[in-house]
Amino acid sequence: MSLTPVADDQIATIVTHLEMRERPRPAPIPPAPLRLVPWKAPTLEAYRTLFRRVGEPWLWFSRLAMCDEELRAIIQDPAVEIYAVTDPRGVEVGLLELDFRSMPDCELAFFGLIPELNGKGFGKWLMAQAKALAWRKDVTRFWVHSCTLDSPAALGFYRKSGFIPTRREVEIFADPRLAGLLPRDAAPHVPLLERFPGDRIAG
Repeated sequence: MSLTPVADDQIATIVTHLEMRERPRPAPIPPAPLRLVPWKAPTLEAYRTLFRRVGEPWLWFSRLAMCDEELRAIIQDPAVEIYAVTDPRGVEVGLLELDFRSMPDCELAFFGLIPELNGKGFGKWLMAQAKALAWRKDVTRFWVHSCTLDSPAALGFYRKSGFIPTRREVEIFADPRLAGLLPRDAAPHVPLLERFPGDRIAG
């Protein structure tokens, strides 16, 4: 067994890829006081705002690092379906993004609720919506990936939802907090590693 060093300004995570290759049996969607609102062509500002609200606790940063042209090409592509989850007041509290650009595969690209709604069973409602929307087309594979930066419950949730793990990878990337893409206090479960003037390295 060996350890691989990771630079102080980098983050390492284990990514697990999961897939569903059979259409789920029809089932009622669990009740929830939430609505799913299609975003046909979301503005960059609205998309980035919701992306941050949902993903900041888990260091979602990929879409924040994109230039306007690159992001617009994805989120306004007709083969990418984006939905905002709204509460009874109409406030956007979640994000669902389905990517059909590689048919007959559909990727569950982004899936999440704001932290205040986690642990209340609303994830089951959102997943039921996601599966119904994904499999209404001629899809033969519905897939998603999760990583060790996500909620500890995420991987188990995907498996209970019918996804089967298929492979793992290690991803190393620059800490988005140090690059200014996310606040420095985002994802406190992933500590920042910084050395200050005068610090000495033990050893």
